[in-house]
Amino acid sequence: MAESFKYNGNKGQGGELHQKAGDDYPTMTTAQGCPVHDDQNSLKAGTRGPTTMEDHVMREKIFHFDHERIPERVVHARGYGAHGYFETYESLSDITCADIFQTKGKKTPVFTRFSTVAGNQGSPDLARDVRGFAVKFYTQEGNWDLVGNNIPVFFIQDAIKFPDLIHSAKQEPDRGFPQAQTAHDNFWDFCSLSPESTHMLMWAMSDRAIPRSFRFMEGFGVHTFKLINAKGEMKYVKFHWKPKQGLQSVVWNEALKINGADPDFHRRDLWNAILAGDFPEWELGMQVFDQEFADNFEFDVLDATKLIPEEQVPVKIVGKMVLNKVVDNFFAETEQVAFCTQNIVPGIDFTNDPLLQGRNFSYLDTQLKRLGSTNFTHLPINAPKCPMRHFQQDGHMAMHNPKGRANYEPNSWAGDENNPRACPEHGFKSHHEEVMGEKVRHRSETFADHYSQARQFYISQTETEQMHMRDAFAFELSKVEHLPIRERMVSHLLNVDKSLAEGVAEALGLAEMPEPAEATMSTRDDLPASDALSILKNAPQTFKGRKLGILVSDDLDGSILENVTAALDSEGAMYEVVAPQIGGVTCDKGKKVDAQQKVDGGPSVLYDAVLLLVSEKGANMLA
Repeated sequence: MAESFKYNGNKGQGGELHQKAGDDYPTMTTAQGCPVHDDQNSLKAGTRGPTTMEDHVMREKIFHFDHERIPERVVHARGYGAHGYFETYESLSDITCADIFQTKGKKTPVFTRFSTVAGNQGSPDLARDVRGFAVKFYTQEGNWDLVGNNIPVFFIQDAIKFPDLIHSAKQEPDRGFPQAQTAHDNFWDFCSLSPESTHMLMWAMSDRAIPRSFRFMEGFGVHTFKLINAKGEMKYVKFHWKPKQGLQSVVWNEALKINGADPDFHRRDLWNAILAGDFPEWELGMQVFDQEFADNFEFDVLDATKLIPEEQVPVKIVGKMVLNKVVDNFFAETEQVAFCTQNIVPGIDFTNDPLLQGRNFSYLDTQLKRLGSTNFTHLPINAPKCPMRHFQQDGHMAMHNPKGRANYEPNSWAGDENNPRACPEHGFKSHHEEVMGEKVRHRSETFADHYSQARQFYISQTETEQMHMRDAFAFELSKVEHLPIRERMVSHLLNVDKSLAEGVAEALGLAEMPEPAEATMSTRDDLPASDALSILKNAPQTFKGRKLGILVSDDLDGSILENVTAALDSEGAMYEVVAPQIGGVTCDKGKKVDAQQKVDGGPSVLYDAVLLLVSEKGANMLA
């Protein structure tokens, strides 16, 4: 038995194992540092008597256990993160004064968290859902959080509708299900009464919502932001993350099987890839444009349900992100990390996007509920890696202890160790712009076209991708109990593409076709297809980063296995040996071949391809 698995202890009177300190095992203590004598038995009055209340070791242990859980995120609860760095390709000082973009080759530490949206912490990875793609940059001028998704648009235009959207998508309040899926009445009722969601629904029903891996998934900042240079000049920007290995998704039937075989499929994939040294990489791209383009663009750049086609504003690649370190502790890092859209740095600024404006409040506010204190920035995963100096003090779990007399300003206490002052030259400055208008609860008429870009997305897909979308709409709506909701959704799809609507209606068995939904603005049919919107047109060109399942049996040709694994290593691909028994097999040379999976525990859907290396006898046994 390996050294790490030795018992290193004795048994007590009841046969319980007592592992003792010594050699490689440090002494256990309480949270107060008191050495623990016995961690197997509580303090009792006699061996079969009542437990005493003076047992401070047991009470402290159970007390802490009772309070281990914190509220999960109301959205993006199911997530997984990793550490890495961002490297700038070239100086962008002409368009932004952000420190991160000033010097070619500059590396900035990052922490990235991927997530689903609707499901709880225990939901499966491959639910059909939007994926969160949040990156925390630890820059020398503070933390910048780019809190995006794997889809460039969103369901709603105004943050006031966010609670309604999420309430409708999550489990229904009377019955407490379904979990991590939108195939139910509430969600489709909301969407069928909210035509602004149509564009996003096209993406959500596409294969973008069931990615093969985080590593083969795009990311988007969703909103339009501003870049400000040292002269105070402003450009608009949309942020993109482009996976260097290309785009890849699964099909729905695969997703269902993977969720059954390995509900942690995406988590395990990222963990294994990083530990194997196959560090995932994404390039950061920017669509940069000026006020003149914004004024003349067909849609409003402040509308989060719209994108800017890459053919109109090309994506300029400005750097890359490499994830090269897994977390040391999931709770301390992935669970306690607090992303806030309001976390920006000099050189980057907000626009008046009403969804972004609401997120700036919500993401900060939710941390107080989830992490229990305004001092969540004291947690190592959230703390900036640059100097912090301010007069914020005290509160629950305060871990910073500033010295000196000054805790306000202006003050007279020159020389105090912690006595900062504002810096007009280098501090964050909001972009100067003239803002005028009546105080109204109105939505801009420039937000009113809800179908044109939905159509553009659909016609940009290959026939295979379009078929998957039709099937997804039909599947989701088939779970809707109320016929009027199904009919309303088909009426919206008629404004997108007639063949799509007819295909969904036929699959649902609608007795007659509804009339197209009343549209505030007619659907434009002059928007051209965009290859950038298709997964299959941007698929991986090599097997690098993908996984092969090798099904083996006793007496396989060992030389072929050696050649195959050598070729996979050379290509930068991963592989697992699948055998009838987890103990492995013996090849024709008498050499033992270890297995990573047992046949019934490693189904083919877990792999990008499967290779059979079996003997004739093995083939007959597996048949």
